[in-house]
Amino acid sequence: MPSANDLLHLASTAARQAGLYLRTAERPRDPAGWTSKGRADWATDVDRTAETIITEILLGAFPGSRIIGEELSPEVVTDGLVWVVDPLDGTTNFLHGFPAFAVSIAAAVDGVLEAAAVLHVPLDRMTTAERGRGTWEDGVRVTVSPITDPAHSLVGTGLPYRDFGRIDEYLGQLGRVIQGATGVRRPGSAAIDLADVAAGRFDGFWEQRLSAWDIAGGTLLVREAGGKVTDSTGRDLGVEHSSVVAGNPAIHGWLLAVLNGRSEGRVPSSE
Repeated sequence: MPSANDLLHLASTAARQAGLYLRTAERPRDPAGWTSKGRADWATDVDRTAETIITEILLGAFPGSRIIGEELSPEVVTDGLVWVVDPLDGTTNFLHGFPAFAVSIAAAVDGVLEAAAVLHVPLDRMTTAERGRGTWEDGVRVTVSPITDPAHSLVGTGLPYRDFGRIDEYLGQLGRVIQGATGVRRPGSAAIDLADVAAGRFDGFWEQRLSAWDIAGGTLLVREAGGKVTDSTGRDLGVEHSSVVAGNPAIHGWLLAVLNGRSEGRVPSSE
């Protein structure tokens, strides 16, 4: 089995190559060129070409490994070396020219995340992590923010966009977080959101439902930067589809309480 460092090098190389293509690809402005995967969920030839670039690099180096991803192989598997890939996280942003989309690649061995690379394509900003060796961004080690007071926190979120069965629950969560935090943002790419938590730009992040390929890379980034990533019950995440709550330890704990209605979101007055 290759070392975590070898896996990280390969994930970073594949992300860079896919990012180079995405920065030069012509985006299809006409929705006639978009393929619907469901309500407000799109794919294009650009996604598929980025997938091909990544697949050829990863499987070329390790032919016996497997890749999971929405267009690649959506069934989650955990035995052996598995690559968890999102070749274009934030497709809707890409299609509209909104500069927040990413390539996310994680490597897991027998279900344990070993290495991850998330490339913010428009900024050409790479955030990487190797299990036990911290999180790095463009050669500089990064950590989650030191903020402990929710009143000073900036929190990221993802809005429901396909399944609206729990939208009232989400709106209640959003209202409580807004009351307690300095601000809430929704850039539209979970991979970027989690990288932002890891680097301290966000103090926390939550979303009701995400796929394994949306969050696997970012999960390792946050953990190696000193943060926590769980589902909405507080259970640590593996390689799986799940709700997600992430943050530095203090804001993660506050978010869990607020999202589950154990707090109204307001920060107690100092008076």
